[in-house]
Amino acid sequence: MLRSYQIAQFGQPLKPSEAPLPDPKGREVLVRVEHCGVCHSDIHIWDGYFDLGNGRKVVAANNGALLPLTPGHEIVGSVAAVGPAARTAQPGQRRLVFPWIGCGTCPPCRDGNEHICAGAQQAIGIFRDGGYATHVLVPDERYLVDYGSLDPLLASTYACSGLTAYSALKKIGRLADHHSLLIVGAGGVGLNGVALAKAVTGQAPIVADIDPTKREAALRLGARSVIDPREDGTLKALLKETGGVMAAVDFAGSGPSFEFAYGSLRKGGHLVSVGLLGGAATLSLGIHVMKALRVSGSYVGSLAELQELIALAQTTELPGLPITEKPLAQATEALQALKDGRVVGRIVLDA
Repeated sequence: MLRSYQIAQFGQPLKPSEAPLPDPKGREVLVRVEHCGVCHSDIHIWDGYFDLGNGRKVVAANNGALLPLTPGHEIVGSVAAVGPAARTAQPGQRRLVFPWIGCGTCPPCRDGNEHICAGAQQAIGIFRDGGYATHVLVPDERYLVDYGSLDPLLASTYACSGLTAYSALKKIGRLADHHSLLIVGAGGVGLNGVALAKAVTGQAPIVADIDPTKREAALRLGARSVIDPREDGTLKALLKETGGVMAAVDFAGSGPSFEFAYGSLRKGGHLVSVGLLGGAATLSLGIHVMKALRVSGSYVGSLAELQELIALAQTTELPGLPITEKPLAQATEALQALKDGRVVGRIVLDA
């Protein structure tokens, strides 16, 4: 029997559900879920919309999310059954699930970037049932990633939180010794960014967050220093200390966080915008051009990047993300705690 907790109505408590176990067809794989991370994207799906700023919203139902829906896309589990065309997946294998599945035929998918599919998206936990359940049906065995001896709780967060941070930091690349890196937002994704920053960019980051508890967590994960962006004079002091940062990653994704990160850049600097809290920001096009600044959007990451991240984690001693385990039955409470800003690191549901 497949037990799950589903969004039956946007904004309402998740509903427990039971259904017969699906029978995998073709290259499909049925995975017995062991752990599933609770992500801020789950909140947007639960609420039923994404905030585009200036009063505009993308309604989840209009974007292809149909109810009832089982959320959850940071999934680690064991192979329970495989379709007749599967060749590499075997029952009992413990695997991390790559959830950002596309149509397979549009230009981004053909380029290996299914996570930004321009066609009929099939992302697990977004457009098809996900990991707030005892089992999940994965449409192809190639989306299973061997995480080896990594802690399965931490590995589950790499499917989104870690992958998002890694892909954003990769867009920055290696920084010179005299360059500074700023990370804005020390939520679950931001803290994964702090943990990965030195390995990917060569620089320990300065971390800006409004929550002192999260700033302390960032220091424990290797931040060079921490600042409160709301305090008077913080941006001015940062510019004086660094001469402007060479690179910034906005893991919050609100109007104020974007403007703080953008305002921190030196000439020739690069801002990678990641977070989805929502809102809007205004740029001076003249200053943007004269300072030769770059702004990049970064949305999760590709299957190849997830494989790179797992290889990095297996060969590099990375700090461990703070993780709180909760039983699957407390999925609604976990979502509410994350929405209220009461989570440091990640909540992972145990199925």
